[in-house]
Amino acid sequence: MAQFCIKDDEVDIVIGALQSDLTSFLNAWKPVFSRFHLIIVQDPDLKGDLTIPDGFNNVEIITKADIDKEVGSSLTTKLFSGYSCRYYGYLVSKKKYIISLDHDCIPAKDDKGVQVDAVAQHLTNLGTPATPFFFNTLYDPFRKGADFVRGYPFSMREGVPCALSCGLWLNFADLDAPTQALKPSQRNTKYVDAVLTVPINAMLPLSGANMGFNRELLGPALFPGLKLTNEGKFRWETMEDVFA
Repeated sequence: MAQFCIKDDEVDIVIGALQSDLTSFLNAWKPVFSRFHLIIVQDPDLKGDLTIPDGFNNVEIITKADIDKEVGSSLTTKLFSGYSCRYYGYLVSKKKYIISLDHDCIPAKDDKGVQVDAVAQHLTNLGTPATPFFFNTLYDPFRKGADFVRGYPFSMREGVPCALSCGLWLNFADLDAPTQALKPSQRNTKYVDAVLTVPINAMLPLSGANMGFNRELLGPALFPGLKLTNEGKFRWETMEDVFA
């Protein structure tokens, strides 16, 4: 199969809002977000209205009342509070592709100081064949300047459709709670520009803070995991990240 381009109207950007004022977050992403449809899901425990800056005209805001109508008030906070609120956006989206970004993630800059378009990178990944059956030591063989390494079977070079693109982030390291408690000042400061396919049958921790996926391929396979009662408001204490 060959690489293909994904159209803007095939994409929803889903944002879980755990704070009311999204001005700085949305303005930071404005050059990227302005051409897409946004679904912003307000944490059911968050009181008051969201503050959305000017320049975002294609925005759908989902509140606790909206979720209550569909799942019932007794289940809303159990299933969709905290960082898990983003999953409701996945359910209501009607687009083929979803990009998921948290309200506290702002665009990174590469080693040359150029702002990274994380959305474009996710869409490129989703439009590029994945190669999970045989590991390529040159990483992404479809990237400009790369290719399949010597010995890679020709019968597997067409690849398969990419279902999910998992992104990372700088600053706070993606650590579990005990490690975070032992290393509270540890930060991730090195930007790495690399793409690789996770081998088939390999498990990985996956965060919805920065990812993209194909709804038609994953469908209901992407869902919140276990959740601790009254917790999940801070990234290090959540259990809702998916083990894929």
